[in-house]
Amino acid sequence: MARKRIPVILDTDIGGDIDDTWALGFMLRCPELDVRLVVSGTEDTRYKAKIVAKFHEAVGRADIPVGIGVPTQYDPVHKTQAAWVEDYRLEDYSGTVHEDGVAALIDTIMRSRETITLICIGPVPNIREALKREPRIAPKCRFVGMHGSIHMGHDGRPGAVAEYNVVRDVAGAKAVFTAPWKSMVITPLDSCGYVVLYGPKYQQVRASKDPMAATIIQNYRIWRNSGGIFETRSSILYDTVAIYLAYTDALLKMETLPIVITDDGHTKVDPKHGKRMRVATGWRDLQAFDDLLVARLTGGK
Repeated sequence: MARKRIPVILDTDIGGDIDDTWALGFMLRCPELDVRLVVSGTEDTRYKAKIVAKFHEAVGRADIPVGIGVPTQYDPVHKTQAAWVEDYRLEDYSGTVHEDGVAALIDTIMRSRETITLICIGPVPNIREALKREPRIAPKCRFVGMHGSIHMGHDGRPGAVAEYNVVRDVAGAKAVFTAPWKSMVITPLDSCGYVVLYGPKYQQVRASKDPMAATIIQNYRIWRNSGGIFETRSSILYDTVAIYLAYTDALLKMETLPIVITDDGHTKVDPKHGKRMRVATGWRDLQAFDDLLVARLTGGK
């Protein structure tokens, strides 16, 4: 008997670091997930929604609605995939575009008879606004996020840092990390900060003719401007781990920890004041995850 798919909403700050694009592709290839909505978040959210919409079209998933999230102050330098969507109009998306992505997120959650898994792979101004408008969304959702740094920083370096998705919107992170979600799971840098495809695994994605892999690599070329490390490896694919955690944690080392967000954007273990959540603090088998990611992006199982 086929296992029932998990209904999910993705909140993404795609269009800055390229890992969101890899994560979007991975999500769309996970048969375990039923994607109900993708909402763009942080900075120029219309630009980011264009990337999502064009990506959906390119891989044949225009059935998935796209929501435009709350815009925030932005730097044009961060629009690293602008060349890919410079001639694309949201009005031409063959699916549904919600001008108020937060309202669409709230409506999707409140109308669902099933628990929605909310996957957040960027700063969370959209979720802060959604909680402000309709606090009742939290008890109806399971939250999965790529946020924080407990004991390790980027590239497996020892020592916690103020991780971008938290420090970019500390107020939003505090609101999210204290909300009464049904459950809360995060992948901090301790587990996602060194996920990189090297050698043959990367080359398999790069050489693939599958529309998903080809669309990701097309964007990756623009992001890297065909220079630097492009020929031999991927960038760090932080956000792909949150997608995986939306349906299983089998390959990860998990701990239940009491976490607080500090005023300077750190994620601290605090037994007295922290909210208890499941935290991916390492890997049982990172190579198996890499193999899974490559297989799904290139059309395998």
